[in-house]
Amino acid sequence: MTRDDIAAAVLARDDVAKYLKGARGESDADAEARVVGYLQELQTTQRYMFYKALQHPLYPILRKVERIYEHGERAKEAVANGGHAVWVSNHKSHLDYLVEPLGLDDLDIRPPLVAAGINLFGGALGFIHRHVTGAIPIRRNSKDPAYLMTLRAYVAEILTRRDVLYYAEGGRSYSGELKPPKTGLLQAALHADRTHLSIVPMAVSYDIILEDRILARQAVKRASKPFAQEFAEMIRHAVGFNTRAFVTFGKKIPLIEYDPHARRDLVSLAHRIQREIGLLIKVLPTALVAASVRPQMTRGELAERIDDLLESMREQGANIGVKNGRQAADQGVEALIERGVLVSARQHLRVRDRIVLKYYARTIEHLVPSRRRAVH
Repeated sequence: MTRDDIAAAVLARDDVAKYLKGARGESDADAEARVVGYLQELQTTQRYMFYKALQHPLYPILRKVERIYEHGERAKEAVANGGHAVWVSNHKSHLDYLVEPLGLDDLDIRPPLVAAGINLFGGALGFIHRHVTGAIPIRRNSKDPAYLMTLRAYVAEILTRRDVLYYAEGGRSYSGELKPPKTGLLQAALHADRTHLSIVPMAVSYDIILEDRILARQAVKRASKPFAQEFAEMIRHAVGFNTRAFVTFGKKIPLIEYDPHARRDLVSLAHRIQREIGLLIKVLPTALVAASVRPQMTRGELAERIDDLLESMREQGANIGVKNGRQAADQGVEALIERGVLVSARQHLRVRDRIVLKYYARTIEHLVPSRRRAVH
């Protein structure tokens, strides 16, 4: 399906055609011009061979990230027999745009088109996103009914031919916690041809997040930085950076079970996806240490505290990445010391960067019973 075919299909959809004839305060021609303008902004192309070749110039970053996939058979099942998938993930880092699509490619599944914030579409990176990786630029905070309608229609038409990956939270979580889900793109999926379309919840987790200091401090200041400035800081923080990235796939959710016109179904589905993503997130040593450590605590005391936390998480069916508190304490403390977050002073642990420590603690906050009750 060419760009012109997609544009024509969008303009022919009942909701779009109805809007074009009844736009308030605009002539039919002006309304159509606005919709066409938004369509031109949204249009993207994935050139798969060039996309695969991007791994070579990105190798200096990718070699520092050990990619580990869990339940890849679920991903393959979702696209078997000509089925299409809407991959829905949490969002921790700009590395997600590399790690998750490459994970699908490693499983012999063609990487999906990815919904990305329009702030990532400037300069050379924007050219790569639009003409190589197949990223769809999203105006996250737009309230314009014409834009929102065009976006839903465009994504619905794309899903007749391709898979799409979007982040349930919208943007990255600056404070670390799993944010409430957005429903705009989910609503678009419900208005697509749902016969062979499924939602696949998935989660990405890192021992160490590349832009942890940047995000944590932006949360405190309640202000985001221009992407170019943040990218320069990420390059600086990449010195000595190494991490594991866990990509965990959930079971597919057939969309045919949900009514696209029922608001209750949309909200119910959004919360179901978010709950499943929360349980798929790999609970790693750094997060367990950050959630459990207290000033002047010994490693033995820390291990006991983590064991108590692990017990409650197991009861919930959390995706735990350690066997016990001792293992989590040993691995997590060393990683956070190397990152400059903790300091080992004789037999006791001292917090060096409380802001970043809280950021990691909040990444599993949705699994901590007392915090979960406070959130809900």
